[in-house]
Amino acid sequence: MMIHDITAKAGANKKRKRVGRGEGSGIGGTSTRGHNGAKSRAGWTSRPSYEGGQTPFARRFPKRGFKNTGFRTDYHVVNVSQVAEVVEAGTTVDLALCVKLGLVKNSRLPLKVLGHGDIAKKLNFVAAKFSDSAKSKIEAAGGAATLVAAK
Repeated sequence: MMIHDITAKAGANKKRKRVGRGEGSGIGGTSTRGHNGAKSRAGWTSRPSYEGGQTPFARRFPKRGFKNTGFRTDYHVVNVSQVAEVVEAGTTVDLALCVKLGLVKNSRLPLKVLGHGDIAKKLNFVAAKFSDSAKSKIEAAGGAATLVAAK
């Protein structure tokens, strides 16, 4: 026995199957790929959704409903309680300040203020949209809710 014959585990290193090396090898001829057709040739791939020429699954059923994705306006949403925790009284709260404070990720979308929680400070909000409860809570605390056109 030689040192190169000793392995950590029997069968750990398996020799790869060399197909298409003549009929005498036992795996020549069709090289385990069956007979004719595109699948037996090199370089053939199938689209993931291809179903062999039958009507695709998504086209077998009628369209139903309505999707609002093309018309919907998305907003960055902030609650009055979130803002009241991190801002001092008398401050003007707008989208740029919310981005600076980390309340919203970026300034790509317009700002919408919601009325969850309580607010006791006088704050001036400048946003594209307000919920009714947010507007009433801001004005009850002595602040102002100013609408700005969304881009």
